[in-house]
Amino acid sequence: MVSTCSFTFFHDIFLSVFLPPFCSLPLALSSFLPLSQIIKCKAAIAWEANKPLSIEEVEVAPPKDHEVRIQIIATALCHSDAHILHPQFEGGVFPVILGHEAAGIVESIGPGVTNFKPGDKVIPLYAPQCGKCKFCLSPRTNFCGKLKHFKNPMGDQKLMEDGTSRFTCKGKPIYHFMGTSTFSQYTVVSDVNLAKLEDDANLERVCLLGCAFSTGYGAVINNAKVTPGSTCAIFGLGGVGLSAVMGCKASGASQIIVVDINSEKFTKAKALGATDCLNPKDLDKPIQEVIVEMTNGGVDFAFECVGGAKIMRAALDSVTVGWGVCTIIGVNVGDNGLNVSAMELLMGRTLTGTSFGGWKGVTSVPKLAADYKNKKLDLDALVTHTLPFDKVNEAFDLMYQGKRFKMLQTKPSNPTLD
Repeated sequence: MVSTCSFTFFHDIFLSVFLPPFCSLPLALSSFLPLSQIIKCKAAIAWEANKPLSIEEVEVAPPKDHEVRIQIIATALCHSDAHILHPQFEGGVFPVILGHEAAGIVESIGPGVTNFKPGDKVIPLYAPQCGKCKFCLSPRTNFCGKLKHFKNPMGDQKLMEDGTSRFTCKGKPIYHFMGTSTFSQYTVVSDVNLAKLEDDANLERVCLLGCAFSTGYGAVINNAKVTPGSTCAIFGLGGVGLSAVMGCKASGASQIIVVDINSEKFTKAKALGATDCLNPKDLDKPIQEVIVEMTNGGVDFAFECVGGAKIMRAALDSVTVGWGVCTIIGVNVGDNGLNVSAMELLMGRTLTGTSFGGWKGVTSVPKLAADYKNKKLDLDALVTHTLPFDKVNEAFDLMYQGKRFKMLQTKPSNPTLD
C-alpha cells in the first residue's frame, strides 16, 4: 500500500494533512494487532526555538488509560504553533511535536475509553472537557480543570496524564503540544480532548473546527454576543479573523469593518460579509481614529485577531464609550502586553478575551461539524493553496509573510509496527 500525506494551508495561519489511502488502516490494524504495539511514522519535530522543523521517523506508543491513538488525516498550521518557536515565548519546551488543529480516525483505544472505538472520525481538542469539574459544569465558561496553567494554556498539556510522553525519536522522548501534537501521522490524546464526528464528516474541512473557525466564529457568537444592527471592527484577516467576519454576518451586524495590512485579503472578506476594508498603511492617521470617525464615536464590538500590544490598543480604542466591547483573541509574544487605565473601563468599555471561542469542545464541535455538512457554515472559504508536507517550513515562511496559501502533499513510507 502506498500512502499519501498532504498538508493543507489556509489563509495565513493554517496547514492541513491528508492521508486518504490510509482511511481503512485503523480498522484493519485494530482487528488483528495487539494493543501494545508501537507505530513508527513520520512527524515534524521542533528540536529547538527559532529553528526549522525536521521531518523525522518517530515511535508512537499505544494509548494508556483513557487515551486514544489517532491517525491524523488533516491538520492545519496556526500562529500558535509558531509562537512556541519564538525565543521570547514563555513556557515552550523542546523537542516537541507541534500542531493542534486537525481531524483524524481512531486507530486504537486504551483501557477505560467508552465513548470512542477504532474507525471513529474525530477532532483532537486542545481545550479539554472532562464534564466533571466546576468549570465544565458551569455554563459561564469553556475552561476545564484538567488545564493546570490558566495563565499560559499553550504551555500546558506537554505530557500525558501520567507525566510521560507517547512520542520517541532517536531514543529521546518528545514533548506533546497542547495535548494534541497533530504534526504527526499518528498521535495520542486524552479521551476528554476529543470530539466524535459523524461517519461522513469531511475531515479535510472540519479540521478547521479544531481552532481557527471555532475560535473566530465563537468569539462573536458565544463571547461578545453580537446583536442585530451592531457595528463591528475585526483586526486581522487570517482564518480566525475571517471566521469572525462570518460570525458578525450571521449575527446581523449592520457594519463590519475589517483591518489588515494585506489588501489582497479584502476580496474574500467582502464576500463573507465585510462592509468596509481598511489598510493602516494607506491611512494618514491611526486606524482607531479612522474607525471612531466612521462610526460616530466607535464600534459596538471589536475583535483583535492578531496579537501584539499595538493592535490590542487600537482595537480597544476603536470601541464606543458606554457599552463598547473589545474581545482579545490574538496572543502577544515579545512585548509587555496591553496597558489599560481604570478610566477607560470606568467609561463603560469592556475588555475581555476568549479561548476556543467559548465552545465546550466535546459537545459543541460535533454540532458545528453537522452545521458545516448542512451548509450552515462555510469552511471552504478558508481554504486556498496546496504545498507538500516536506515543505512545512516554507509554509511557516509564507505565514510569517502574511500570505494567503496553502496545502501540502508528499509520499512518506507506510508506518511500521513493532
